Amino acid sequence: MADKLQLKRASTAALVSLLNLTVFPVISFIFLLLLYKKTSPNMIDRYYVIVGIKTNLVAAVALLLVSALMILLGGFDSPWTWVYVITYFVIVHAMFILFATWTLTRSWTGEKLKKTFLSK
Repeated sequence: MADKLQLKRASTAALVSLLNLTVFPVISFIFLLLLYKKTSPNMIDRYYVIVGIKTNLVAAVALLLVSALMILLGGFDSPWTWVYVITYFVIVHAMFILFATWTLTRSWTGEKLKKTFLSK
């Protein structure tokens, strides 16, 4: 069973991951990397820091991919640009936020996530 400090760090890591996806991008990611240094291998807090880092990196790649598609398929003057942007934020980015919220609630219990591609 994890001690209180580990559970606090685990929930902090999950919260910072969620904040990186919503209101404080980059700043929260840097905090997540700094939090990684304070954790120990094979502990619950390290697990949630790694899940947060992976989640945010995958979200960044998805955002870069959508941005590249916007530029390649019409630039910023095309009306289709707004279709890509709105579709990305309504579907894809919302799923990242939902996953980060689920991660936050699971971190409060001190249990790992069920097998997902981000938690292996």
